[in-house]
Amino acid sequence: MCLPVTYPMRFTRQSVAELALPKGKPYVIVWDEALPGFGVRVNEGGSRVWVVQYRASGKSRRETLGRVDTVPLDEARKAAKAKMSMAQLGGDPHADKAAARARAAVTFGPVADRYLKRAKTRLKRRSFEEVERHLVRHWAPLKGHALHNVTRAVVAARLGEIASAHGPYASNRARASLSAFFTWAMGEGLAEINPVIGTNKATEEVSRDHVIRDAELAAIWNACRDDDYGRIVRLLILTAQRRDEVGAMDAEEIDEVQALWAIPRERTKNGLPHDVPLSKAALEILHDAPRRIGRSLVFGDGTGGFQGWSKAKARLDKRIAETGAKVRPWRLHDIRRTVATRMGDLGIQPHVIEAILNHISGHKAGVAGIYNRATYAQEKRKALEQWADHLASVLEENRGG
Repeated sequence: MCLPVTYPMRFTRQSVAELALPKGKPYVIVWDEALPGFGVRVNEGGSRVWVVQYRASGKSRRETLGRVDTVPLDEARKAAKAKMSMAQLGGDPHADKAAARARAAVTFGPVADRYLKRAKTRLKRRSFEEVERHLVRHWAPLKGHALHNVTRAVVAARLGEIASAHGPYASNRARASLSAFFTWAMGEGLAEINPVIGTNKATEEVSRDHVIRDAELAAIWNACRDDDYGRIVRLLILTAQRRDEVGAMDAEEIDEVQALWAIPRERTKNGLPHDVPLSKAALEILHDAPRRIGRSLVFGDGTGGFQGWSKAKARLDKRIAETGAKVRPWRLHDIRRTVATRMGDLGIQPHVIEAILNHISGHKAGVAGIYNRATYAQEKRKALEQWADHLASVLEENRGG
């Protein structure tokens, strides 16, 4: 096979356009007289590409700079000068290009999958499910992005979208999950920086020991409407149970005759069945809740329990503000903490409060031992009735607040 010929010539747009491939040659490289190392490769079929050749790391390197019909001569010559200058200063443009390709191949989706596999072995089930939801669902738009292309601007823009669609607290949690992911990726040598650092939180977090005042609790109660969310919030206040437990309540779990709500182990955080005595006020709320034909879940539509928590909470906060009531920033989980605190103020024993909350630590573990769902059944009923009576007094004292 004949080798291609190479020769120098003075490059102009016209001279480059007139280049032809010698007969019997697979390609020919023509070099620029004005800039040695910069040339044009003419391939079989007539295509032309700019090339640059230089020596770096003890090796001769040759790279293409683009097609002649798309990259102007002046720009190609400038790019060639830049690469040759870099090589003369000790750099290696070819190696840099290979490294850039390698970085581009490290994309968010596969790395997130790898991170989640490891996280599953060290995180508790609920914590892992939350992290997985954020990385797979909320950060789904990053799936095909190379990690090094996930910039602070990209993260900040997406955090704003999450806050708008799912609420500020969801945005904050998604932010924390992504930051932990990038911290891990840096440790694995897969990322150079954590682009979450420096981004703003959607809202300041409410203290975990936040307790709602009586007047604030009355304002929240009074702003609730006779809809799913309003009934859920009021039941949270009356029962001190978890948001998702109430939101996914099944009518089959309710025994109105015994005034008892039996939450199965599949729906509790600790995996233990839990009986919640229902006060008269709680039963009235459930009795007034409309039932959907062919649906046993008390709240929500479709196949699952109640959805749209953030938007419903925002509407409730707006109604509270419109009344002029002064309510500090709060979260639904604050209700559970508040009820437990107020029960303690009423003189209800700590082990009874823990039994109501379905906790498996503290007094219940130390005094009662292994938890039995019937433990403190009467005490729990009496305590929740006492709390309901106290709440009625609070609402009366703050009537119109």
